[in-house]
Parts: sequence; structure tokens; C-alpha cells
Amino acid sequence: MNYYVMTLFPEMIQQGMNTSIIGRAMAKGLLSLETVNIRDYSVTGNGRIDDYPYGGGAGMVMQAEPVYRAYEALREKIGSKPRLIYLTPQGKVFNQKMAEEFAKEEDLIFLCGHYEGIDERVLEEIATDFVSIGDYVLTGGELPSMVMMDSIARMVPGVLSNQESGQFESFQGNLLEYPQYSRPEEWRGKIVPPVLLSGHHGNVDRWRRNQSILRTLRSRPELLLEVDFDKKDRKFLQSLVRGEAEETITEEEKSFLAKLLAF
Repeated sequence: MNYYVMTLFPEMIQQGMNTSIIGRAMAKGLLSLETVNIRDYSVTGNGRIDDYPYGGGAGMVMQAEPVYRAYEALREKIGSKPRLIYLTPQGKVFNQKMAEEFAKEEDLIFLCGHYEGIDERVLEEIATDFVSIGDYVLTGGELPSMVMMDSIARMVPGVLSNQESGQFESFQGNLLEYPQYSRPEEWRGKIVPPVLLSGHHGNVDRWRRNQSILRTLRSRPELLLEVDFDKKDRKFLQSLVRGEAEETITEEEKSFLAKLLAF
């Protein structure tokens, strides 16, 4: 996987991505990262790449030509036209499915905006994907690009030492990750769930699946609408609605599950 980031702050990207799992993956040659300073393609030659917006208003807008020049230089270097992701609050909200989709690409370009945005005309010309990491505004696209690159990299074969870590963590199959425990067996009066000490892998898997469903119900119930439940899942959900499970849920959660099971 080759990452290319078009930015006004290349050092921010380089420093942020050169550590931990991602840094080790780059050292092994599993990932590569190249930053392109858009200022180097200034039309005026003095590093200025912004101007006042037509129609008035506060702030400045990044000009189309410097961005396009930077993209063209990158495209020629790569030898193809990779997907270009523009980080913007107006884009689709990034999720695990998107991370898995992007991980299939050999090359990805990230375009980081600043000021009041980028001239729409160049975005129409070069951007293939408009992506947001949440419904809030940041100073620029650098942090969102790093969030996405970190998430996507985890799906690249060989990046994680244990591939199961990438396959069975939060949001896999639209379910949040189950609770995790480590030694000691008892900590400040709290004990590890006995099933995890049983050595019965089938029971452990079932417990974990149930806990993922329960955690998703409590924190992100809307995700359950996209989950493909099997017979054992439905049996567990029914036990929650009837109050027969060890775990208790609120009346509101029971009502939600009752409607969910009706479909």
C-alpha cells in the first residue's frame, strides 16, 4: 500500500505516521508514505496558494491551479490515476467498510484542505472520494488523513503481527468489540468472567459474540440494523427482551430489540 498526501504541512504527516505499528510497517516495506507540499506548486512562485473567495465572505480559499499542479506531478510519478480522497466535513462519514474497501487499492492519494476549503473546480476534476471522519470541523485535513491511513493500514496483510486482530475488532460485521480481560484474575474485587477461564472455545466464542451484540445495543443500537443475525444470535436477543438472560437491559432497549426481531 502506497500513501501519498497532498498537504500544506508535510512534516505533520511524516512525524505523525512514523511511529508504532504504522512506522514498523513502513520500515518493513509493507507501507510507503510520501508527502507533497502544495506550496511548492504556487502559481506566483512565493508559496502562496490561497486567495479571496468570489462572492465575499470570511476567510481564504485554496486556489485550483496549485492543487492541480501538485496532483499532476504526483499522477505522472505514479504512472496511473489512483483514487484521490478529499478530507471534508461534507463527505461520507468514514467507517470500517470503507477502510476495508480502500485497503484493496495499491495507491491512495489524500488531499488535505485548509482555510475555507478548496476551489470546487479542481475538486470536480481530481477528487474521486469525499470523506469525513465525523460531524465536526477541524483546522485541516491532516489529522483526518492520518486517522484514515492508520485504519486502512490495519487491513493490509502483514501490517499486524496477528491478523486476527484486524479481523475481529471493533465494528467488524457492524458489531462493537467485546470486553477484553488480562491478568490478574481478580482486580480490586472485580473478577474475570468465568467463561473465559473455562477453556471451552465454543462457549468463549458465543459469550464474546453475545457481549458484542449487547455492547452495540447499549452504545450504537443503529448498527444492529445492518447485522446479519444467526439463530443463536436471535435466541440471545429474545432472551434479553424476555428478561431471561443474565444481562439486563432497559425498557427502551427491549422495545428496540422487539421491533428489530419483528423484521
